[in-house]
Amino acid sequence: MTILVTGATGRVGRCLIKRLHAAKQPILLATRSGSFDEPHKAVKFDWFDGKTYEAPFDVVSAIDKVFLIQPAVSDPLVYLKPFVELAITKGVKRFVYVSSSALEAGDMVHGKVHEYLARRGVDYYVLRPTTFTENFGVAFRPTINMFDSVFSASGGGKSAFVSVEDVAQAAFTALVAEKSPNLRDPIVVGPQLYSMDEAAEILSNVLGRKITHEDLSPEEYTQRLKNIGMEAKYAEMLAFIQSKYANGSEEAAAKLPGIFVGTHSLVDYFQANKDLWIK
Repeated sequence: MTILVTGATGRVGRCLIKRLHAAKQPILLATRSGSFDEPHKAVKFDWFDGKTYEAPFDVVSAIDKVFLIQPAVSDPLVYLKPFVELAITKGVKRFVYVSSSALEAGDMVHGKVHEYLARRGVDYYVLRPTTFTENFGVAFRPTINMFDSVFSASGGGKSAFVSVEDVAQAAFTALVAEKSPNLRDPIVVGPQLYSMDEAAEILSNVLGRKITHEDLSPEEYTQRLKNIGMEAKYAEMLAFIQSKYANGSEEAAAKLPGIFVGTHSLVDYFQANKDLWIK
């Protein structure tokens, strides 16, 4: 049987593929181009083109598990639901989806997908990671390099920043497990809790120059994201998550039973990737 990996070219997807390949798990990779690095088999797949949803099952008939990474839109269920319904008719037995630690089933965006999977009665696993460590090298990188600053609406709230490597490990565990997990929506955290002020201070020490944290209101944060081209509702979702961080949701989540604790630290990431922020 074969595991279909959507979002194969993304950060989590690539880390997951390495693990599945090393474990000699049969995999098929869904990409918009229909290609991927050798020796992997890929198929053309685009969330925004429903005509491509059949393609994976035309290439490999025996797909029994799917790793789901949603398009970055405010209502991913519009795209995921028809695909999941199709996949069920094709014999898929388990779905592993990546949501957010700040979103419960029924909440906006990812929470709607979580709720759908739970109610659909399928074998599902919803990973709920905290803030990605790698955001500092991607989403936060431009303002760090241009203004020596990172902005958020998290206040003094702390987050157990988690590496995409650890999220991929949690996904790998869920996909290859023979039995369905007892806890279907685990929080995935990194090894330590830091506020954004503390994270900025750590990065300052690594780089040898002052990096500051600009703390915004949820409204200011939403507007800042919209100003750089983000869809309004998606920006509002991120601001909602940030406001939950400010109220201590991440600190509480890190103490819950059954959480998946990663091993890759924020400090190690900064030290290993400091060239990203050198002017």
